[in-house]
Amino acid sequence: MEFDFLQPIDDEILEYISGLTSQQLGSKIVLHTDEQFPDLNKIKIAIVGVFDNRGDKNAISDIDLIPIRKELYGLFPGNWDSSIADLGDILAGDSIQDTYFAVKKVIASLIKKKIIPIVIGGSQDLTYAIYRGYDDLEQMVNLVSIDNKFDFGKENEDVSATSYLTQIIIDEPNNLFNYCNIGYQTYFNSQEEIDLIEKLYFDAYRLGEVSNNISISEPVFRDADVVSIDLNSIKSSDSGNFVLFQPNGFNGKEICSLARYAGISDKVSSFGIFNHNNLAQESVIIAQIIWYFIEGYHYRSNEYPFGSKENYLKYIVPLEEQELVFYKSDKTDRWWIEIPFISNVNNKLKRNTLLPCSYDEYLLACNQELPERWWKAQRKNIV
Repeated sequence: MEFDFLQPIDDEILEYISGLTSQQLGSKIVLHTDEQFPDLNKIKIAIVGVFDNRGDKNAISDIDLIPIRKELYGLFPGNWDSSIADLGDILAGDSIQDTYFAVKKVIASLIKKKIIPIVIGGSQDLTYAIYRGYDDLEQMVNLVSIDNKFDFGKENEDVSATSYLTQIIIDEPNNLFNYCNIGYQTYFNSQEEIDLIEKLYFDAYRLGEVSNNISISEPVFRDADVVSIDLNSIKSSDSGNFVLFQPNGFNGKEICSLARYAGISDKVSSFGIFNHNNLAQESVIIAQIIWYFIEGYHYRSNEYPFGSKENYLKYIVPLEEQELVFYKSDKTDRWWIEIPFISNVNNKLKRNTLLPCSYDEYLLACNQELPERWWKAQRKNIV
């Protein structure tokens, strides 16, 4: 059984939780112990640790998730009503491929049970294993990475924390519909990589763009299935990682806001935090990122595509050669733009679909300009 890959919570954590008040998060979490495994039929969110950082050549030590769990479980929850479980840890396999296999099986089983896994790594190449967990679901996958790099590698290069995206793109079955990078820093990426992002009709937002207006990232998360955070995207003064020094990056408030956007998205079904360097200071920001993701989850509105279009205002914007159709929720004031189905070509998506967008993109269309994400999505849809 796939859950046999999971090792129970460390006794040190159990002892720590026993000393908490009944109001702290640790007292409200369902735990995988030597005596019992959580009843997954009652769980909505599951925390899973992965003890494998062999994909990160910059890893400075072995993985220790105890400080992260202590920081997280010492926090106080919001007004949460969904059951959360800590399922324990996946240990490193004999080879990194063994670890990928275990992660894939666990993630696939949780997603099928409509449980959102929060994966604490480990190196970011574990994102590849999470992505492969969607293979049996027969759906296209949208991946969002909060990272200062694109993580492209050479075609024949082994999967690693800095090359996993290439494997996702070239490996079969190819279920990737869209990739979006949030927070890339130009000087960490070659011009060839930046051009490749454009050529593949992927999306990318520079650190400065997002820092200046963090709300531009919200529609991206609304359309994501997998969200992967590289902790190196956070500047060292806020992450506490002064060993691998990063003078620039997201600050603590920004990274937590992005995590909340991910949590509030009705579509995000897995969330991972990677490249943790076993530093006590880093554990604080990781715990707060997880807290904000769970907080966001509890504010999900279950809007389109789960709701009815009757609850939306429809706006038709005529352009010179076509018309764009927008929908605005009367519940949350969020916007979508329709991607039309073209019947005489081979489409990845077999029907009209709605792409999350912003009010600014609607205004852009009113000024007779095609929103960039709209035409990229339409080009990606044609295979």
